[in-house]
Amino acid sequence: MARPFKKNREVTPRPVAVDPDAPTQRLHKLLALAGLGSRREMELLIASGKVTINGKVAEVGAGVVASDVIRVDSRPVHLPFEAELPQVLIYHKPEGEIVSQDDPENRATVFDKLPRIRGAKWIAIGRLDMNTSGLLIFTTSGELANRFMHPRYEVEREYAVRIFGELTEEQMLQLTEGIELEDGPASFDSIRPQGGEGSNHWYQVVLREGRNREVRRLFEAFQLPVSRLMRVRFGPVNLPPRLKRGQMLHLDTKEVIGLLESAGLPVPHVPMKQLSTREKEKLGKAFTPKSRKAEVAEKDSGMEKGEGRQKPDIPRKKSVRGDMAGLPKAKKPVSRRVRQNSDLSAPKMQKKSDRNRGRG
Repeated sequence: MARPFKKNREVTPRPVAVDPDAPTQRLHKLLALAGLGSRREMELLIASGKVTINGKVAEVGAGVVASDVIRVDSRPVHLPFEAELPQVLIYHKPEGEIVSQDDPENRATVFDKLPRIRGAKWIAIGRLDMNTSGLLIFTTSGELANRFMHPRYEVEREYAVRIFGELTEEQMLQLTEGIELEDGPASFDSIRPQGGEGSNHWYQVVLREGRNREVRRLFEAFQLPVSRLMRVRFGPVNLPPRLKRGQMLHLDTKEVIGLLESAGLPVPHVPMKQLSTREKEKLGKAFTPKSRKAEVAEKDSGMEKGEGRQKPDIPRKKSVRGDMAGLPKAKKPVSRRVRQNSDLSAPKMQKKSDRNRGRG
């Protein structure tokens, strides 16, 4: 007889002790500090109804205290009521990679190379298109990412640009005063020629916006296509000369604190996390990451070839039969046994003795 299906029991949230004197903090801000995304993204997440406070659907702008139980998609989330020092990673992005986590075309993305971290999420500060290389910053702090990317903070971005052609003095002046583009006026804060060879010329430009393909469109307004574009600075962070294409490095504690102070953010006063010897050695040192897709592909190809399961190559002894394979087979020796009296039965032995007596 088949067993009856079990009925799903309704899970009732446990009673939570609430301190009426505890100061409340904005939920979307704490979710951003937890590394789940920017403040704007967290507001959209709360509006979608996927966040609950003590079993009830949260509302945008809700305040929470340390005793509240917060869940995102039914999973509990630990909120950093006491701010922790975020992690910051610098990457020298090569051309051919996109800055996106979801790509329907399955192209190479910078997020495939990022090291895994527990209880946090990497947030890209700004974007670079597929054909642009240079400095790309990642952090686990949504607040720090917001200070760098939000237009009201006007953080400088510096690029090295190579164009096919050469600007005149009048054109450079016009680029600093402003040019009308499809999405509104745009301009460079400064532009300086850096020389060049033949028909290719380099320029160093600085602007305070991050609109899509803005640098390229400003040069294309004068029919001067950009053949090379590289970001060399983002705010106070410069692209280190020792960091080659495709390499990363973690900022150490002092550099992260200096970055928070330059962004006008409070520096956490909680005890610093004790790093292992291996983690200390990685800080400030460039390393070349490996794509997770490449690791999976190598593992699959290794399994198909049977790598990791091969037996050691032990030299075998030569077989005697193998050495004598060409010789004719020897005949087996015939065993001839001499007949003994003990082989005869008792009646036969009696007859034989009688015969011998008659002959005598």
